[in-house]
Amino acid sequence: MTRAFYAQPGPMTSAGAHDLSRAPKNPADLARMLHGLVIHEFMAPAYGVTVPPERASESHIRHVDEMLDRIFELDPSPLTVARPPEKRLVGVCHHFALLFVAMMRAHGMPARYRQGFGTYFNPPYAEEHVVAEYWNADESRWILVDPQLDAIWRQRLTFDFDPLDVPRDRFIVAGDAWQQCRAGRADPAHFGIFRGNLRGLWFIAGEMVRDMSALNAIELLPWDVWGAMPPPGEPLRLSYFDALAVLTQSGSLDDIRSRYEGDAGLRVPPTVFNAVRNRPETITGSWRPQSPESGSA
Repeated sequence: MTRAFYAQPGPMTSAGAHDLSRAPKNPADLARMLHGLVIHEFMAPAYGVTVPPERASESHIRHVDEMLDRIFELDPSPLTVARPPEKRLVGVCHHFALLFVAMMRAHGMPARYRQGFGTYFNPPYAEEHVVAEYWNADESRWILVDPQLDAIWRQRLTFDFDPLDVPRDRFIVAGDAWQQCRAGRADPAHFGIFRGNLRGLWFIAGEMVRDMSALNAIELLPWDVWGAMPPPGEPLRLSYFDALAVLTQSGSLDDIRSRYEGDAGLRVPPTVFNAVRNRPETITGSWRPQSPESGSA
């Protein structure tokens, strides 16, 4: 049942009118294809690209069908054709990971979107990050894939692992980060995001809520905020998040689904708070290009 649930498109990973049947099934080929479709907004200068203000809003696209709409607006070539950097979708880790998950699911292959922290961007800090995870039937295990790490990233970062099989001590799933910090094996001040230097146990708690949502096939932006996510400085419900950490790592799908549906603090509401744009947004609305005056980040 678990693998079947993650082998079908969800609300955020539906391709809409787009046909993904020609997308590669092999994870390595799929990641390579995505390198030619998406450019990370913070790494764009390394590709010789300056992102114009009117395109900055692309990084706020949540839905795969709308990502694909924009990719084809920029260049109508088949997805298997690499775009020049200036014609790639401007995104972040969310866009690489969600497109990877969507294309795996389009082939009926179990895949998930995982929220957590990458230790390979800014050591000794573990930066908020999103990766994909797929079920390898031959090895009977879930394998983490970081589909944004291409040759340019490898030149800029120091990492000694295969991005197609990321070790779980290099990408730390949110629930594991919580448990490590609660047990005193890691420093909560090392977990968070460089943007605004937001770090601490409260940040990890919010990341677990996002990971719980993703495990229920509702994969949102890494800066979307709702429900049980605590603000900085507020006392934490430690036992609540202790239980959530266990559930997101080793809970059965039935338990994960039941807890999500039964807890209003975990369920994604129709409107979430976009913490980068500093405003509420509906998660069902269509994305449209926005002018620099719109307040997009």
